[in-house]
Amino acid sequence: MPSIIITGAGSGVGRATATAFLDAGWQVGLVGRREQPLAETAGGRDALVLPCDVTDEASVDAAFDQAAQHWGRIDALFNNAGVSLGGAPIDELAVADIRNLIDVNVMGAFIAARAAFGQMRKQDPQGGRIINNGSVSAAVPRWGSAPYTASKHAITGLTRTISLDGRPFGIACGQIDIGNALTDMAAKMTKGVPQADGSMAVEPVMDVSNVAASVLHMASLPLGANVQFMTVMATNMPFIGRG
Repeated sequence: MPSIIITGAGSGVGRATATAFLDAGWQVGLVGRREQPLAETAGGRDALVLPCDVTDEASVDAAFDQAAQHWGRIDALFNNAGVSLGGAPIDELAVADIRNLIDVNVMGAFIAARAAFGQMRKQDPQGGRIINNGSVSAAVPRWGSAPYTASKHAITGLTRTISLDGRPFGIACGQIDIGNALTDMAAKMTKGVPQADGSMAVEPVMDVSNVAASVLHMASLPLGANVQFMTVMATNMPFIGRG
C-alpha cells in the first residue's frame, strides 16, 4: 500500500483528506500539534498518529523518521498545515502575529518538505511526491490579507523549486490552490466577508470533500506524470474577476 504524511491533519482540509486516503487504502501518517484531534481524525483506523509542531525541525524530522521506519518508505506528503489572520490593513496587524503566520505557513512548509525530500531521496526505490497546499490567494489577494497572501506566494516558489530540484531523484511536486472549501476556517464566508469594494457579502462555498478527492487524484498519479498546479474552488466565488 502507498503511504502519505498529511500535516494539519487534526481538522478541516487535513482531516477530510486523511479520511479520503484511508478510505482509498493508503497508509496515512497524521501530523498536528495535538494528539487528540489526530486520534479523532484516525477514528479508530490504522493511521499513524504523529503529534508534532511543524515549526520545530527536530520533532518533524523525528516524525518522518518514525513513519519511514514503520512503513519502509514515504511515498507522498500533503504539506497542508497553515493558519490565517483576520482581515486588516497591514499597519493594524501585530508584528508578532505576522511572524507566527509566516513561521507556520512558510517555515513549517519548508521544514516538512525538507524532511520528506530527504527521505524520498535516500529511500530505495528512490522518489515520491510532495503536494503543497497553496490557496487562490497565491494568485489573487483578498482585502487585508498581506501576511497570508505573501505566505502563499512563498509556497508557489517552494513548489516550483522542489519540482526542479526533485527531477534527478524522482521526486514530483505539485500545488493545490483551494477556494472557499467549507471548513471551520471558512465558515465566515457563509455569513459575509469584506469585498474589494468595501462591501460585505456572503460567498459561495463548496464541500471540503472536493478538495480531498483532488489531492487523492494528484497523489495517485504515476511519478512520470504530475499535476503541477490545480485550482479547486466554489464555482461562483469571487475569484475570477476578483477586485
